[in-house]
Amino acid sequence: MKHRLLLTLFFFFLVHIGIPQSISDYLAAPFPTDLTASPDGKAIAWIFNSEGERNIFYAQAPDFEAKPITHYEGDIGVGLGSLTFSPDGKSLVFVRGNSKNTAGEAANPAQLQENTDFKIHLIDLETGENRLLSEGSGPVFSPDSKSIIFRKGRDLHQLGLGENETSSPVFKARGSIISYAFSPDGRWISFVSHRSTHSYVGLWDRQNAKLTYPETSLDHDSYPSWSPDGKSLAYLRIPNVTNKLPFTAHREANPWSIRILDLESMKAKEVWAADPGDGSVVVRDLPAEADRLWWTADGSLIFPWEKTGWVQLYALDTKDGELTHLTQGPGFVEKVNTSFTKKELLLTSNIGDIERRNIYSLDLESLEMVDLSEKGTINWSPVRVENGLAYLSATATRPAWPYIRRNDSSEPLAEEFFPQDFPKTLVKPLGLDLQAEDGFKSRAQLFLPPNHDATKKYPAVIFLHGGSRRQMLLGFNYAQYYSNAYALQQYFVAKGFIALTLNYRSGIGYGLDFREAENYGAGGASEVLDLMAAADYLAARPDVDASKIIPWGGSYGGFLTAHGLAQAPEKFLAGVDIHGVHNWNNDIPVFASWYEPEKFPEMAELAFQSSPMAYVENWEDPVLLIHGDDDRNVLFSESVELAEILRKQGVEVEQLVFPDEVHSFILHSNWVKAYEATIDFIMRQIQKP
Repeated sequence: MKHRLLLTLFFFFLVHIGIPQSISDYLAAPFPTDLTASPDGKAIAWIFNSEGERNIFYAQAPDFEAKPITHYEGDIGVGLGSLTFSPDGKSLVFVRGNSKNTAGEAANPAQLQENTDFKIHLIDLETGENRLLSEGSGPVFSPDSKSIIFRKGRDLHQLGLGENETSSPVFKARGSIISYAFSPDGRWISFVSHRSTHSYVGLWDRQNAKLTYPETSLDHDSYPSWSPDGKSLAYLRIPNVTNKLPFTAHREANPWSIRILDLESMKAKEVWAADPGDGSVVVRDLPAEADRLWWTADGSLIFPWEKTGWVQLYALDTKDGELTHLTQGPGFVEKVNTSFTKKELLLTSNIGDIERRNIYSLDLESLEMVDLSEKGTINWSPVRVENGLAYLSATATRPAWPYIRRNDSSEPLAEEFFPQDFPKTLVKPLGLDLQAEDGFKSRAQLFLPPNHDATKKYPAVIFLHGGSRRQMLLGFNYAQYYSNAYALQQYFVAKGFIALTLNYRSGIGYGLDFREAENYGAGGASEVLDLMAAADYLAARPDVDASKIIPWGGSYGGFLTAHGLAQAPEKFLAGVDIHGVHNWNNDIPVFASWYEPEKFPEMAELAFQSSPMAYVENWEDPVLLIHGDDDRNVLFSESVELAEILRKQGVEVEQLVFPDEVHSFILHSNWVKAYEATIDFIMRQIQKP
């Protein structure tokens, strides 16, 4: 106890005299995900990832005192997710394990001598018993809580929650089964059978053990949603898009539509169709949830549409076709959560604060919206609880944490688990506009060191996010990958850097024109101009040493870092490229299996000219390459090939490779090692004579 007290006092001394702590301290706070509420709103659960140790926390009304209900130990790189309460609220299922690569190998960066495939577990919330149910993922409870359905490989399986828990296939069918759900009375299971160029909405009649596809088409029928009375099934019909290269602007397509299937007649009809032009493309990653259609009690449908250039919500009266625009003003609706009250939808949006996230309640009777956010903070993942609201929240100086609000008062949950020695000297970034040479305006955040001296010249770092469908915020991010990146920017600031975080064109948060910017990505890499504008902005500041500007980033951010070093070595001192794309023609087939560069020579030529490899002969600056060799997003060979070419040119190349690690590192220790290597590399570069 005496030693612990001395250690605490030591950390207190370090923080308050302004000495930067280690990057480990900046990454030490447990990161919360998967916040969910019981069907009656009397309990909540979430996952804390505490320096790689992942466990489920549980809190009950009335006091909502949090406690861990799983007790997994160590940073062993095994994922945890898919928390789902049973309809009766007596149990909680979750999935533990990792996804497989194309060779059928589950991720295992800790080299555990055990099977790390996805496995479904169930916790009895009365006894605390945690038992393994089956291999599989995506568990969904039946309405009576007596069974679950889940994915096992490409097929749908079922398992009764009794004494003899053995899973079996629900039915045999071609295609990959996704988006499955029980009808409200439990008789039917709806699902989507995905078949590459098209997909069907299917029905399994549990009572008669019969499989049907009531309405088939040449299109992608997707996102089925049951009406509250179980008599109708709504879904989207999305026309196929052929030979459209990923990571290129996609502003217009054959318009999508909404259809409703009547279960009694098994006949479907179109009830609404998008207009041509803006909004004709379904933005598949917004809202970032599995659902796209929500029913009201009176039979109307709520859905997202990008007609105005923003993904916002509309209400459709299915009887007369009248359409009502619900969420207006600059900003988009990113996520939609249902509520146990059945009378509202809970929205996560940047309407009203474009650089943060707000929470709104949409009343499904009056269709009125109420702002539930705390201004100046970043709020997301809301769930309605008894007499209140639970949600996740972050600020510019405090990372993500679960909160509960009751009687107009908010308080953090499980606060005793927040590290006492978390750095106290973090700064608040400033938002700014940057204009590229082609006139396009991007957004950025500027971090100035504590006790900033305008007469000094500071080295500078530029962080470039991945995706590219991402947005960095004026505070800690809601995704752990980018929360970590924000922490490293803060660390650089504490070490005496000016740090800039760039929201370049093709990212989210700023509307259709920004996201689908002309000639971006594999269609011209126009976003490189935004990086150049950021470098020029910093170089022109009197408080920046223009000879010491260093870009860094992961994935798409690595791609842009490589572009900067290849296209404009004179603007940069060095760079850190973490699992970056270097030749679109190599990596696009990971996302579009149909793409074979030799079959599409014009596409392939443009894609190559949009890649860093097209300019690699100009590359002079030192670079640190970081990559895991089980990366499923960006081929590991991208870093291997770049290193080979740069070495032949005499460029200084440093490397850090993680065996069996995936794209977004699963091991916390690998995040620390990657960031320590980044810090060490950058510090050595700026100290060179």
